[in-house]
Amino acid sequence: MNYSFEYIDIILLAMIAGFIFLRLRGILGKRTGFEGKNPAQFKEVLKNISAAQSIKNKEKFDDEAQKEFLKGAKIAYETIITDFGDNDNQIIASKPLLNQKMYNQFNEALKERSAKGQYAEITFIGVNSAEITDHKKVSNILNVTVKFIAEVITCIRDKDKKIVSGQPEKIKKIYDTWVFSRDTTSTNPNWQLINILT
Repeated sequence: MNYSFEYIDIILLAMIAGFIFLRLRGILGKRTGFEGKNPAQFKEVLKNISAAQSIKNKEKFDDEAQKEFLKGAKIAYETIITDFGDNDNQIIASKPLLNQKMYNQFNEALKERSAKGQYAEITFIGVNSAEITDHKKVSNILNVTVKFIAEVITCIRDKDKKIVSGQPEKIKKIYDTWVFSRDTTSTNPNWQLINILT
């Protein structure tokens, strides 16, 4: 019996198996010990990519972004109106929602009202509608103009509680056009009121 042919067959089969193994490893890769975790040198890169993607998404002001913006704008509108109605000598709760110019204007109005011995009674009923009428991006700054229609009950009284203006039992419809702004590259998600159009 001649076993030489059997040895040749085994050697050929081993070579074929080895070839297939090398091909599979070339296609599928091999374990490196980093499965399930990122190498330390790549963590910072991935972090930067994630942050850059997040900023890029915030830069988009598509329909979905506008809907989310309007939700926040309504809350900001109510917060600012209510804060102005409080009988403090300065804006407190809504300060982060105002740029320096608007913050100063609101505080001046509060000081004038206080100097006259007057105080406000404001009950915010709700926002009937909020509509974006314009949005412009200059460099990294995005400005968005919103037209609000809201309902409030408001009056101004003097130190003797006599009504100076307004009606304390009548709901009044108010129309405001406000301009909000934010730096799209900033990690701060807050928008700020930068102007009130007349």
